[in-house]
Amino acid sequence: MTRRDQPNQRSEQPVDHPRADRRLPETIPDQDFAGRVELALAAGNHLFNPRNSARYVAQVLQGVTAVATKVERTTAPFTGITPSEIQARVAAVDLDTPLPDTATALQELEDVYLRDAVYFHSPKYAAHLNCPVVIPALVGEAVLSAVNSSLDTWDQSAGATMIERRLVDWTAERLQLGDAADGVFTSGGSQSNLQALLIARNHAVAALRQDPARNGLRLPALLDSLRIFSSADSHFSVQKSASMLGLGFDAVITVPCTADHRMDPAALATAMAEAHDGGLIPMAVVGTAGTTDFGAVDPLAELAALSRAHGAWFHVDAAYGGGLMLSGRYRHLLDGISLADSVTVDFHKTFFQPVSSSALLVRESAMLRHITYYADYLNPESAALADIPNQVDKSIQTTRRFDALKLWLTLRIMGADAIGALFDEAIDLAGRVGALLDSDDDFELAAPPQLSTLVFRYRPRTEGGARLSEDGADALNPAIRAAVFASGEAVVAGTRVGGRHYLKFTLLNAEATLGDIAGIINLLRRTGAGLLRNGAVRNGAGA
Repeated sequence: MTRRDQPNQRSEQPVDHPRADRRLPETIPDQDFAGRVELALAAGNHLFNPRNSARYVAQVLQGVTAVATKVERTTAPFTGITPSEIQARVAAVDLDTPLPDTATALQELEDVYLRDAVYFHSPKYAAHLNCPVVIPALVGEAVLSAVNSSLDTWDQSAGATMIERRLVDWTAERLQLGDAADGVFTSGGSQSNLQALLIARNHAVAALRQDPARNGLRLPALLDSLRIFSSADSHFSVQKSASMLGLGFDAVITVPCTADHRMDPAALATAMAEAHDGGLIPMAVVGTAGTTDFGAVDPLAELAALSRAHGAWFHVDAAYGGGLMLSGRYRHLLDGISLADSVTVDFHKTFFQPVSSSALLVRESAMLRHITYYADYLNPESAALADIPNQVDKSIQTTRRFDALKLWLTLRIMGADAIGALFDEAIDLAGRVGALLDSDDDFELAAPPQLSTLVFRYRPRTEGGARLSEDGADALNPAIRAAVFASGEAVVAGTRVGGRHYLKFTLLNAEATLGDIAGIINLLRRTGAGLLRNGAVRNGAGA
């Protein structure tokens, strides 16, 4: 019998312990006891169970109605509220004093959240990789949060486990990863990339330990020579993952891109050869299918060949571009992804799912053993031997939501082709907006669009006919972005290219029109012209 199983026994002597003051008194006054019992009974009315099912329906409908009403009446993506204003409202809430009912709580929520939320469904939201969400996925969100399955073990999830596994198989089939493929849902692209590189690291370490001279070394001693190769435009989670895995930020070797912002295979070949000649070990190559700024898809087949030649793990970060697997017109952009050892896909980007919903796929199911750990109280090894499907065996998370249900219902209600059509529309819109910006003398387009992002800047001509200087444009464009965000009329992003400041559109709303985005462009123009006219930004001219 463990201490946890033993009955509580009151000590005869006072215990000098920082939590000793939390012990129950010998007797509880009748009035206090009655009050606590009454409070517990009242709290029980809020538990979701058969007795309270009608209450659940009524209160959830109030919340759903509040959101639907707000969306119907919202005409701009943002109100322009400042952080200090909203912080003051939230800080004023007394969390120790509950409100009388759900309706009152929702009225308060209007003040501290709903009124000033950033609404991605608006066609004037064109900033980050946040998508408008489809209704079948919202139905799934309601179901999964109420049932509250946890996807770590079979005895907490049952059918949810099988639905997730079927969707992993379906995604692997779409990516043509082969019959031995497997994977698991994750919280997002950063976690998927971390798990992929963790597997790659442990796979490389296992190979190093085949050398008798290294077999007895602890893990830290084996990491110093491992290197990861990714493009200059790859996601920052590659560097963060390297740091968290004990390799350090500098273990990531940045490979230059070609003019179209795709990783240069020749530069990769040179970098890998130099690393090998210097006694370093190419652990992994990270290709990107849809870079955050330019939507660029690296030459995946060529990167795969170089990875194989150097014995490196080939991971493809398709968090953004993964939706191309459902595209009716642009699927060819993913050519070569079937050669990957692992792939990241974010369903909460180009599959139009609510956050969070991502997955990591691996070509060889056996590679997931590199992150498996058996705990007797949760997923004992005997369960694996008995073929009990515990998903925690494949995951770096333990408790995990049934996020797969959202995609499942989306596929069952809408179908895969309909999801692909939404992404196709966003890509087509980006092409039309790119042509519009390219023909506008007040704007400079950094590169032609490849998926649904556009990087550009406002750089008009001065009265003398010369372009606003580079330094002037650097000061002006961030100011434009900030002013437009403060107005609440539109939301756009910003980035740097070659050290210079640019604006960025990320278009994922299939119902946004060219007129909608042209309206944002004219808003940017008016805002920029006003800043120059009022002297808020220095009006310098030059090359």
